[in-house]
Amino acid sequence: MSEKVTATTYWIGYKTIVIKEVNRILRIWAQTLIPPVITMSLYFVIFGAIIGRRVGEMGGMPYMDFIVPGLIMLSVITNSYGNITSSFFGAKFGRHVEELLVSPLPPWIILAGYVSGAVFRALAVGVLVWLVAGVFSGFHMHNAVVTFSVLLLTAVVFSLAGFINAIYAQKFDDISIIPTFVLQPLTYLGGVFFSVSLLPGIAQQLALANPIVYMVNAFRYGLLGVTDVALWVTYLMMVGFAVTLFFICMTLLTRGVGLRS
Repeated sequence: MSEKVTATTYWIGYKTIVIKEVNRILRIWAQTLIPPVITMSLYFVIFGAIIGRRVGEMGGMPYMDFIVPGLIMLSVITNSYGNITSSFFGAKFGRHVEELLVSPLPPWIILAGYVSGAVFRALAVGVLVWLVAGVFSGFHMHNAVVTFSVLLLTAVVFSLAGFINAIYAQKFDDISIIPTFVLQPLTYLGGVFFSVSLLPGIAQQLALANPIVYMVNAFRYGLLGVTDVALWVTYLMMVGFAVTLFFICMTLLTRGVGLRS
């Protein structure tokens, strides 16, 4: 009987955190959902419609089609990371994260709730950007299973990474350092606007050290059927990152690093 009550308590706690996160995202939709769509629309117009005419083809397909998967992944990465850093740091700053810490909820439930909220925002933005992309280049779907699984795993990986950032952040400026100086450069150099196969030897090897290259290419395969990397390497890497980051987050939460005065 106690196990049933405990499981029910865990489910209520998880559901409460997720509902709170989703309501927060939808309540300020003009800040959480619309800006990424407008930004990506400008990318489609400038890089796809205008510059794309001069570029011609990339990877054997129209340049507009080529950049669609990368731009969707760009929006998913930035929104999954940014949502959880701002939300969890806000909970720290407002001191109401302490209510979660003293509750009967285990750390993994707290982590799962915040990650689920970040994944919701990332997928919602990704779908909206995909719909906008359809206006410019049509709707493509080569393999739905690969498309969704890569999208989901990428959102989970960067949500977990953002959670670590939020734990260590001491002020609001701290939650923008990693996205600005690490995440953004890696994303733009991650094969969003170019094919890694076009790079010379050393540059190509350096590019392949960037994990975002694998995520973008795997997602490009899901939508368009072309990739510069092996899919199994991508899945192995993403699962490895997710498991590693999960245990780091659990360790930090359990020890109360950055959470207890």
